[in-house]
Amino acid sequence: MAQDEYGMERRRYSPWGALALVMLTGLALLRNGADVTMGPPQPAAAAALTSTAGTASPPPSAAVEPLPFAPASRVRIESINVNAPVMDVGTDPQGWVQAPPPEDPNLAGWYQNGVAPGMRGTSVVVGHVDNMKGPAVFYGLGSLQKGSHIEVDRFDGRTAVFEVYGVEVFDKATFPGARVYGDTGHPELRVITCGGGFSRSRGYDGNVVAFARLVSVK
Repeated sequence: MAQDEYGMERRRYSPWGALALVMLTGLALLRNGADVTMGPPQPAAAAALTSTAGTASPPPSAAVEPLPFAPASRVRIESINVNAPVMDVGTDPQGWVQAPPPEDPNLAGWYQNGVAPGMRGTSVVVGHVDNMKGPAVFYGLGSLQKGSHIEVDRFDGRTAVFEVYGVEVFDKATFPGARVYGDTGHPELRVITCGGGFSRSRGYDGNVVAFARLVSVK
């Protein structure tokens, strides 16, 4: 198997391989992104996951019945002023997940070939941190704190409410796919954008990942 510029083996049409590529390239399209003096906020140590080995596990909580399949339509994170429509994103001709168009700063993408928000398993929502004109939808993702809520509207009229239990930034070269995408046995959500250091030649060095678990349904 060939290796890409970040050293990750390419596995065509593998869900994990495709999702990992979002982290490595799809969200790193901003190689000539906007110059923001301070840069986007980065996760605080207090927001880190308590477990560092294997698949991340959410803290114990009251059981919430998983939802059936329904596509995502909107994502809201009140604590960082996110209220954005969600488009379905699939794969490109090479089998890799596509990111939302960077021209629209207030647009998120849900990987439609994966788990729907609220279903058992780990669903994934992605979005840009900035574009040529300035901050984009998930610019503030790194400032999320444990206990913050993320609401995802679905096309069946229900809203899946997730509670954040960890926010971390991972280097793209060593992105822990099993830890981020692994099935915990519960309905989970990962919200992902670019983060870490930035250079015009290579873009962002890492990805900010918010880990959240389903706590209620509206």
